[in-house]
Amino acid sequence: MAQQLNVKLNKQLANWNVLYTKLHNYHWYVKGNDFFVLHEKFEEYYGEAAGYIDEIAERLLSIGGQPIATMKEYLESASIEEANGVEQARNMVQNLTEDFKTVIKESKEVIELAEDDNDQPTADLFIGIRASLEKHVWMLSAYIA
Repeated sequence: MAQQLNVKLNKQLANWNVLYTKLHNYHWYVKGNDFFVLHEKFEEYYGEAAGYIDEIAERLLSIGGQPIATMKEYLESASIEEANGVEQARNMVQNLTEDFKTVIKESKEVIELAEDDNDQPTADLFIGIRASLEKHVWMLSAYIA
């Protein structure tokens, strides 16, 4: 397994762990007119995040990598920020939209590295993640338009 792919996969693992926690924060603390819609949507997203966390870590292990597995490592490795705890509903949606765009961009890098390494299963995993996030970005952007 290429070292560069290991680093990129661990960065994605870190991003998804930060997103998982951020989505719980948003789920618990969203308020206002958008509460019912966003409370449910954030729960859906953190369920999706949990699945990606497991898939990415297991993929890393199956190709000879070592997944990072501590909060300290996640926060050091992630390219997205954790929630600050004071976001309003609209800011939560905007932040998630930007976070998803970041993960999409970085997923493209993983896909290219995996394909260069003839690792189609890893590329396929991230093609699926990317497609899901592109739809989320479209829907969240329409929601706050």
